[in-house]
Amino acid sequence: MSRYRPPRVKGSPYITPEGAEQLRAELHSLWKVERPQVTQVVHAAALNGDRSENGDYIYGKKRLREIDSRVRFLQKRLDELKVVGTAPPDKSRVFFGAWVDLADSNDKNHTYRIVGPDEFDLQQGYLSCDSPLGRAILGKTSGDIVSVQNPEARTEWTIVSVTYHSDLQS
Repeated sequence: MSRYRPPRVKGSPYITPEGAEQLRAELHSLWKVERPQVTQVVHAAALNGDRSENGDYIYGKKRLREIDSRVRFLQKRLDELKVVGTAPPDKSRVFFGAWVDLADSNDKNHTYRIVGPDEFDLQQGYLSCDSPLGRAILGKTSGDIVSVQNPEARTEWTIVSVTYHSDLQS
């Protein structure tokens, strides 16, 4: 059995201005705040002598590796992302950044904003443009019915309305 894993498919390179700002804030926090604190803890733990049984040293070094890995990822990702801060000319269609009201087959309404894969959060109503539902509704208009195949079953959604809030410039 091989350890080979195919490379992960990269998500769409789009992000909202708010999402880009959150990633920059996370990068700043990790690099300028958390990493110096952890480095100081590791340094103090190293001065205690035997490092093989020193929990602060072992877990501090592990946390430094995690921070460095995330910092490298964020730096590369922020370089390749395209910030979408303008609304499309046709505001009746679903495009990146749109707020979409959907009705499921039980007539229960859901409101989602179409965002990039780096900022999706269903608790806040942020739906990735790379998700099956996100891909299905892109380019559609109010009144359209879309069908999405889930692992359990096929679901149908009706697009109730499409809006672009004032945070996107026209």
